[in-house]
Amino acid sequence: MTNNGKPRTLFEKVWDAHTVRDESEDSPAVLYIDLHLVHEVTSPQAFSMLRERGLKVRRPDLTIGTMDHSTPTTPRNELGIIPVADAMAAKQLDTFTRNCDDFGIPMYALGDEHQGIVHVIGPEKGLTQPGMTIVCGDSHTSTHGAFGALAFGIGTSEVGHVLATQTLLQNKPKTMAVNVEGKLEEGVTAKDIILAIIARIGIGGGTGHVFEYRGEAIRDLGMEGRMTVCNMSIEGGARAGMVAPDDSTFEYISGRQHAPSGAEWDAALAKWRQLPTDDGAAYDQEITLRAEELIPMITYGTNPGMGMPITAAVPAPDDERDYNKKTALDKALAYMDLQPGQQLLGKPIDVVFIGSCTNSRISDLRQAAKFIEGRQVAESVRMMVVPGSQQVKRQAESEGLDEVFRSAGAEWREAGCSMCIAMNGDQLEPGQYAVSTSNRNFEGRQGKGGRTFLASPLTAAASAVAGVVSDPRAML
Repeated sequence: MTNNGKPRTLFEKVWDAHTVRDESEDSPAVLYIDLHLVHEVTSPQAFSMLRERGLKVRRPDLTIGTMDHSTPTTPRNELGIIPVADAMAAKQLDTFTRNCDDFGIPMYALGDEHQGIVHVIGPEKGLTQPGMTIVCGDSHTSTHGAFGALAFGIGTSEVGHVLATQTLLQNKPKTMAVNVEGKLEEGVTAKDIILAIIARIGIGGGTGHVFEYRGEAIRDLGMEGRMTVCNMSIEGGARAGMVAPDDSTFEYISGRQHAPSGAEWDAALAKWRQLPTDDGAAYDQEITLRAEELIPMITYGTNPGMGMPITAAVPAPDDERDYNKKTALDKALAYMDLQPGQQLLGKPIDVVFIGSCTNSRISDLRQAAKFIEGRQVAESVRMMVVPGSQQVKRQAESEGLDEVFRSAGAEWREAGCSMCIAMNGDQLEPGQYAVSTSNRNFEGRQGKGGRTFLASPLTAAASAVAGVVSDPRAML
């Protein structure tokens, strides 16, 4: 699949197929959007803009809404209702309901059996498909790139533009091949891959680029592992992350609610098989990691690039030659109350959070439950397990995973973003340390004054049991 005989990358094929108008010196390209995902936090102003200008949603059939950011994850009451105690959250949810109703947008409301985190329900409903362009007013939209889609987050004004026109103005990004060759050792997961990549390139290393993740270790991941890797592309500065579709992709999509069927499935497969990068296609940049050299990762600072192997020591600011990096590390260690040269292994923790659009799918919960079964969460630790959707929750309960967590002393919650963004009381207290499977460790991200170590579900489960930051390989 070439353009004028020139080999093309996966990204270039999807970009070219959706370009309504090419980029020029005076204006960005106009890109057609196949799927627009909306939620209650970044959409109110966009809908207000439509009303002010007397506009309709151009393609409500290509727009899907879900409640996730402001939804409480506390257990249902005796009437089966999830009560919303936070007045601001309740207003956001009510406004979102009215907006979706007024503009004819299908929406999964709080309590709906299909409700969940926007980047979890898209794939599980079969809405996310190879070769698509997908946008959402959320930075972790890159998750959907695991399917060979070009997916990225957009701002509030852009949400309004897509609602009104089903197109988006975009400057064409560059490309970066991120190769992860070889096989992972036991106890090392998809989350460790992406944390290692970001630790290597830094939070700005991918600026202006779309990552294409390649190599044996990526191919060996299931679709949910690939979603975890693509999810955090934005944390490395990338505009998006993509994995070329293959048989694992097609098997995952087949039979889902919005997947093609019959002759349409055959036609889609034929089209999707043409998407992988052509032999000889060139990337603007390329990096390679060896999977067998990776070990469980953990962050120590206040951005996802401040990560290290779990057996390493906290770096010293004085070793940084770059003034800005030295200053940032100084500030981060002061906030985290850590010392240069300090080991994080054995560091007492207060909270473990398993959830978020990064690590709240059924495979994540199975992984944590398998580790924790027959063990107990340390008395000093609060462990919260928050499934990414009501479908994930039902699947986990049908497998008895909820009882494994409860028996170990963990909290089993309803679906939602939860502690990832410190909503509805799901948050750290000032000074508390958490091992979290979420995607960001910014100051106050999980609660004012809270301190976050990002890690995999395995590392989180091991730390919950031990009561301190722990290497899961020592307990497998």
